[in-house]
Amino acid sequence: MIAFARTCVAIAQTPKKLEKIALLAGYLRTLDDADLAAATRFFTGDPFAAADGRTLAVGDRSVVAAAKRVWGIGDDELRAGYRASGDLGAALGPLVRSALDLGLFRETLTPATLKARFDTIAAATGPAAQRRRQHLLEGILGACTDPLEATYTIKIVTGDLRIGLKAGLVIDALAEAFARDPTLVRRAAALAGDLGAVAVAARAGTLEAIAPGYHAPIAFMLATPIPYGEDYPDLAAATWLAEDKYDGIRLQAHVTPERVSLFSRTLSDVSAAFPEVADALRALPGAFALDGELIAERDGAVLPFRFLQTRLQRKTVDPALAQEIPVRYVVFDLLAREDRSLLDAPLVERRGILAEVLAGAASAHVSVAPWQTIASGADAATINARFAAARERGHEGLVFKRSDAPYAPGRRGKWWLKLKRELATIDAVVVAVERGHGRRAKVLSDYTFAVRDGDELAVIGKAYSGLTDAEIAELTGWFEAHRLAPDAAAAAYARLELKRREMLVEPTIVIEVAFDIIQESALHASGFSLRFPRIVRLRPDKRAADADTLERVRAIHAEMLEREGL
Repeated sequence: MIAFARTCVAIAQTPKKLEKIALLAGYLRTLDDADLAAATRFFTGDPFAAADGRTLAVGDRSVVAAAKRVWGIGDDELRAGYRASGDLGAALGPLVRSALDLGLFRETLTPATLKARFDTIAAATGPAAQRRRQHLLEGILGACTDPLEATYTIKIVTGDLRIGLKAGLVIDALAEAFARDPTLVRRAAALAGDLGAVAVAARAGTLEAIAPGYHAPIAFMLATPIPYGEDYPDLAAATWLAEDKYDGIRLQAHVTPERVSLFSRTLSDVSAAFPEVADALRALPGAFALDGELIAERDGAVLPFRFLQTRLQRKTVDPALAQEIPVRYVVFDLLAREDRSLLDAPLVERRGILAEVLAGAASAHVSVAPWQTIASGADAATINARFAAARERGHEGLVFKRSDAPYAPGRRGKWWLKLKRELATIDAVVVAVERGHGRRAKVLSDYTFAVRDGDELAVIGKAYSGLTDAEIAELTGWFEAHRLAPDAAAAAYARLELKRREMLVEPTIVIEVAFDIIQESALHASGFSLRFPRIVRLRPDKRAADADTLERVRAIHAEMLEREGL
């Protein structure tokens, strides 16, 4: 593990992505298969594969207790180390010393031997499981002989590597290490749910043979918005399948004879929130992975999205709530069946196999999404009529999918297009900003905005998209020059009910914000929140005093409820 730890230090010390990839690739090339699989998983911050479903069930307290027992350290030196670093691994690692004689079996730690000990910890069950896990953890720390080795071993245990290495960079490093096509590595990683297995396959040149790793979510394929209008040039070529754009929760289902897993768009397991869907899928034979939308539906009428939120936040659902908010899983894609990946199969083929898989789904809670074929060059009047019919059915609009489209995890391109219309737009004033992520990590691209409430401002949402890079860069300079002074900011945090990670700025910049739904919410001081807010444009022609009012927000909300008949 010493070589692993030294590689971590080198990666953490460079901010350059290509250097991180090169350092990691060089290290991975030196490992045998067992160490390669384990180390690759460790670099993702998880000791187990995503498809594995296991956890160590070892908390910070257990780590501290083991370190005290094995190394004989005291509270004072632990506190001093933690104050200096704010990181348990960095605090404990430098305190490593020869293990006290606890009768521990000691062996040289490598990624593979450490993974084997993790397997034993995860397998511990029964009344004495906690004591067994603690003893095994003490054995791991007792095998550490070097401060760096101890530091990064503890970081793996706590799941807090902190070296600026995301899973995408690990995938790129595997491609570089073994001279493989990055697209093939990325596709195998999406399918397998186990980067360790992908690493071994990349070395062996067997990426195409990777089988689906059920119960590890695959990144969802996304649709690109197109504007509603009198012309649809994006649909001019190819044949398209048109589906209703459902106002629900995107849901991916993995079904095997052993269990059913349901994953939301954030890739969180929400199986417990929708037991009736899991039960309906459990009744079907075989193994398969589905993509679709979960909608709330009562007496044949689709309920607005906010009804689903009540269900989504529950870890257990009683029969009364299930009856009050019935749900149906509308399935529109098939990602895998048995040992075969269908990601590269054309959509029409996937749809044909999907019909076979769900042929026996005799349940009110699972159905196949209906679709219509749209020939290339369909006129706008026909498309707009179908759009209006989808809206009449209670849905957001339409989604167009090319009949020959593969399933591209995490991608938003021209294979899928979505057509919908915003509920409304409001003019709001930016009151706080944050730095973005990825390529926008150095600019202020996340804007918290508010509407007027008398002489005060009431926060109603946060937007991340809609402006060009040039606009964001220009605004970053303005915001940095117009941040609130400390005294003014301290008072504003409480008044606006904001968290202190946000940079408060002078409430001067007005933006036009579009959104799909407005709902009552305790999340913001205004008492409302917006679903899918996005910046339409800057409004330099308006002052903060010209921003919309909370009264108008209430009016939009009331009109929406009236249209929905609620």
